[in-house]
Amino acid sequence: MFARPRRPKNDDDRILPLINVVFLLMIFFMLAGRLSAADPFKIEPTRSASTGAAEPQEAVILMGADSRLALDGDVIEEDALRAAVAKRLADSAATRFRLKADGQAEATKVVGLLELLREAGVEKLRLMTVPGEGQ
Repeated sequence: MFARPRRPKNDDDRILPLINVVFLLMIFFMLAGRLSAADPFKIEPTRSASTGAAEPQEAVILMGADSRLALDGDVIEEDALRAAVAKRLADSAATRFRLKADGQAEATKVVGLLELLREAGVEKLRLMTVPGEGQ
């Protein structure tokens, strides 16, 4: 009886839902793309023959090639690091520490940091490395 006149099909009407889905996926991946916090400065870990997987960590100490230090992503001075490590050990003796030192850092500086951590009360420390080439 009352037939409506048919609208002519427009190609733009059919592609609009696809564009919406693409933009939603793009927003999702932009938000979900950054799941871990970045280090406060660039670190190139030393190479290792060990292939063991890393365990869950509680405290990560970073040492840059220029001897800058960071504790769990916050840049920190040596004295403040000693105090922060001692406080964490006082709060929980089961706290595990990992050291992520740049491969270009001077060995004497790394050994000095190890001594500082031992003086602060750290008994076990894991040195984080990456597998060497050809392993």
